[in-house]
Amino acid sequence: MGQPGFMNIDPNTILFARDLKVWFPVRRGLTDILARRPPLYVRAVDGISFDVKQGDVFALVGESGCGKTTTGKSVLMLYEITGGQVGYKPSQELMETYSKLGFKPEVITEFGHIDLAKIPRKYQRPLRREIQMIWQDPYGSLNPRLTIFEILEEPLIIHKYGFTRSDRYDMIYRALELVKLTPPEDFMNRYPHMLSGGQRQRVVIARALILNPKFIVADEPVSMLDVSIRAEIIELLMELKQKLNLTYLFITHDIAIARYIANKIAIMYLGKIVEMGETEKVIKNPLHPYTRALISAVPEPDPSNRLKMREVPIKGEVPSAVNIPLGCRFHPRCVALDEHSELRGVCDRSEPPMVEVEPGHFVSCWLYAKR
Repeated sequence: MGQPGFMNIDPNTILFARDLKVWFPVRRGLTDILARRPPLYVRAVDGISFDVKQGDVFALVGESGCGKTTTGKSVLMLYEITGGQVGYKPSQELMETYSKLGFKPEVITEFGHIDLAKIPRKYQRPLRREIQMIWQDPYGSLNPRLTIFEILEEPLIIHKYGFTRSDRYDMIYRALELVKLTPPEDFMNRYPHMLSGGQRQRVVIARALILNPKFIVADEPVSMLDVSIRAEIIELLMELKQKLNLTYLFITHDIAIARYIANKIAIMYLGKIVEMGETEKVIKNPLHPYTRALISAVPEPDPSNRLKMREVPIKGEVPSAVNIPLGCRFHPRCVALDEHSELRGVCDRSEPPMVEVEPGHFVSCWLYAKR
């Protein structure tokens, strides 16, 4: 079995990706067209597979530009999928809604998952009630011309939730209470610029929750906030998860936050997942050289109150997603090749498969695939 769970889908899996690819074409000049040069693509996501079970917090971790956010937006159908599948298990109510619309999405597993890429755009609106996103930037994701009440009322009007303004008022009141913006009436008539960064992010969370979703894509929800506010927002997300029975796809570049919030973790590098498994297994026993570099980059205070500087086992810069290196895409930066020179002719020619080193712990590296 190449990718984990490729052949079988667990009935408790709410969302899965299989060989997911999202490529963006690079604009070509007149010279390229006349010379008939082949088109180039930014391979933002280049064939990844993962499963997210109901109730999980699945974290995608990696540095900027590795394809984390593109993966999240493809799950939300905001980006067109170039190849592969994204399967989602909708609620029974949503399946009935599709039946009333006269559209029956293709069922790709016996457990009732539907292929999101095959749902026509005009039928996607009901699905968006169940899959919502918490955006990274609380300053740019809220319309500055609308009050908080109008911002939260907009999705209710679009999805026809609440027949009267009084009904919508009650829903907005409860949503603000959920994210601990109390008393709610003090915030409803304010504009975004009148709130602090933490309060704005709570409004963003309230907007994501107001339609009662099942699945949340959280795109670095605390990276734009002060350190003092981050812990409060993380605790709020975990509390809401338990209270509302939510499932998170949590996107972050901070492996320390991922360890705190996630029970499963996947490490991404240049459009690929290089290591995946239960969070504690990956953190305590990192297998891929890139994972080790990420963990080494986390600062730790020395007991003598001096910052302990550790050498980060990585070299060079991230290659371009247009010109991805042959073989293992991490090999130009890999310090493990200095110790295992016998792999030099393999790593720079062949891409390593994803192998299961221990139960539930997968890695894509020739150090383990060769064994």
